[in-house]
Amino acid sequence: MNSNEIDIHKELKKYFGFSQFKGLQEQVIKSLLDKQNTFVIMPTGGGKSLCYQLPALTQEGTSIVVSPLIALMKNQVDAIRSLSSEHGIAHVLNSSLTKTEVTQVKKDITSGLTKLLYVAPESLTKEENIEFLKSVTISFVAIDEAHCISEWGHDFRPEYRNLKNIIKQIGDVPVIGLTATATPKVQEDILKNLDMPNATTYKASFNRPNLYYEVRTKTKNVESDIIRFIRQHKGKSGVIYCLSRKKVEAVAEVLKVNGISAVPYHAGLDAKTRAKHQDMFLMEDVDVVVATIAFGMGIDKPDVRFVIHHDIPKSLESYYQETGRAGRDGGEGHCLAYYSYKDVEKLEKFMSGKPVAEQEIGYALLQEVVAYAETSMSRRKFLLHYFGEEFDDVTGDGADMDDNVRNPKTKIEAQEQVVKLLQVVRDTKHIYKSKEIVFTLIGRVNAMIKAHRTDVQPFFGCGAQQDEKYWMALLRQVLVAGYLTKDIETYGIVKINDKGLDFIENPSSFMMSEDHEYNMIEDEAIVSASKVTAAIDENLMNMLRELRKKVAKKIGVPPFVVFQDPSLEDMALKYPISIEELVNIHGVGEGKAKKYGKDFITLINRYVEDNDIVRPDDLVVKSTGINSVNKLYIIQNIDRKLSLDDIAKAKGLTMDALIKEMEQIVYSGTKLNIKYWVDEMLDEDQQEEIHDYFMESESDKIDDALKEFDGEYDIDELRFMRIKFISEVAN
Repeated sequence: MNSNEIDIHKELKKYFGFSQFKGLQEQVIKSLLDKQNTFVIMPTGGGKSLCYQLPALTQEGTSIVVSPLIALMKNQVDAIRSLSSEHGIAHVLNSSLTKTEVTQVKKDITSGLTKLLYVAPESLTKEENIEFLKSVTISFVAIDEAHCISEWGHDFRPEYRNLKNIIKQIGDVPVIGLTATATPKVQEDILKNLDMPNATTYKASFNRPNLYYEVRTKTKNVESDIIRFIRQHKGKSGVIYCLSRKKVEAVAEVLKVNGISAVPYHAGLDAKTRAKHQDMFLMEDVDVVVATIAFGMGIDKPDVRFVIHHDIPKSLESYYQETGRAGRDGGEGHCLAYYSYKDVEKLEKFMSGKPVAEQEIGYALLQEVVAYAETSMSRRKFLLHYFGEEFDDVTGDGADMDDNVRNPKTKIEAQEQVVKLLQVVRDTKHIYKSKEIVFTLIGRVNAMIKAHRTDVQPFFGCGAQQDEKYWMALLRQVLVAGYLTKDIETYGIVKINDKGLDFIENPSSFMMSEDHEYNMIEDEAIVSASKVTAAIDENLMNMLRELRKKVAKKIGVPPFVVFQDPSLEDMALKYPISIEELVNIHGVGEGKAKKYGKDFITLINRYVEDNDIVRPDDLVVKSTGINSVNKLYIIQNIDRKLSLDDIAKAKGLTMDALIKEMEQIVYSGTKLNIKYWVDEMLDEDQQEEIHDYFMESESDKIDDALKEFDGEYDIDELRFMRIKFISEVAN
């Protein structure tokens, strides 16, 4: 039976209720009905599954659909069963079935009732299954998610490699391979591995004009920024992707604490919880799913309005596939990724334990992601070019749906600086990673630079006119432009190549893009108040300062001991009116809130009532106490008088970071008795002198103290004394 004898439009209406095909579907179906080997490249949401479902339903025999995920198979089988009165029209054959169920499946296939049989590649390799399938009529084999065959694909599965041998054993049947992501390299690989070089290939456009692409620099306030974004899209569905399970749990927790309905989803949760969370999302009982990439392979939710990448993905294929879950109904879809080069280096580190061939592939894929995040050209053009498709970024469909097009990055000439950078890489003889290269340029010494005596070289500090951030950005852009390469074997070492050496000899213009500075105007109340003075209620601020002075005077301490300025600013922004709300104010812990809070809350309460103020209580970002593990460890071990060096080492902190943590602890109202440590550094008279200074000073700023003592004490001694002082006097 060929395509001419079947009225596929009639069948389409009968089974699926559509009156016309979408895109390339009709051509693909005709090719398959004409028994041609067929290869389909169609983006997520383009209607791939109909390409094999319709031909399967209209032909004699059973079609085999190879699919990598049990959840995906189940979804599709349920969907097909809903089209027919016969339960047996579609079946799954995998390890989750009982013996009785397997018998029923085989019976339905033999009787000709089953039109679609979904199998995992592992089940297809079982001898008994191959023998059975040889004995029945098979119409064709469909290989879904065909990129799993290629190790250049983002989801390589070794068991897919053996499929062509198994298909040959089953019989001479047409094969259709389908994938949603395929760079030219992956396409070639799929056709080679399925042994069908003559397959008719259908490639749909990868352009999704309704998706808006945006990349933001990832800062410490990334969770606050995400909360702000979700609040601007209130009531809409979205997915947030994180790379680790731990991060998924933490982000879901922060969202919940801040009144956003969210659930976590990752492979570490048991199947029941995963299924429940997925259903809650599909049924709109929750707005947001925070997930690892384990989520979404079979999610057919048409109205996902945003996809956020908390961490940058490992390849552009993954990124394209994950963003492709937004706006499948053709409506709004906002794709927002947060990018920091530190995340990329973390991913590179993970790869360094793998076999070299795998590292090279992983590394090459990652470089493409960096190039995408760093680019100043149209992101849509960049993505489509990666998938082998040309796009006109002026007249193309969706040309302005892109942050780079709407807010072009400023560019500056950096020819001279590129030459300097390349010379430093050449002259330091390929021993350094990015950080040391940048340090050499700006003239900063660290242990490694000292060991190699780079600090005595004539070029040391030759780029001191620009700062570290500038050189880091330039280095990455020069890497992307291909003048430098990073070595895989010796993890992360930067080397110059022939193209780079040629640039030194014959320099040409190099326009460097300045990093986007994202202005986050709306809803600023989420960000800690110290950054936002504009929105502060100045009247209230003055009243709080007065009150602080009064309270401080009463107990005989300087005002900063009661609350620091950033805490008052935060109060004048968020108007806390209960002890619970006060605890969520920047720099205020429970101890402090209980000790000094009552007067402040009373004042704010009265002020709010007198002035009819609408409090932005929904804007308070409450922390989930993620760092409380460190906090507890520090408090307990200081109680045990453990060396601070050992505490820092145990928690992987620098001394500076440990001091910061200790400052946070005492400033939010908890006692830390570090007398044993300070006694080792300073005698009693010295301690008394510094104590008296803080007691009489207007401010607790270390810079002021350094000036006052004019080199008599170093910065750490003063910081430790300040911790001791606050702990004894304030807490």
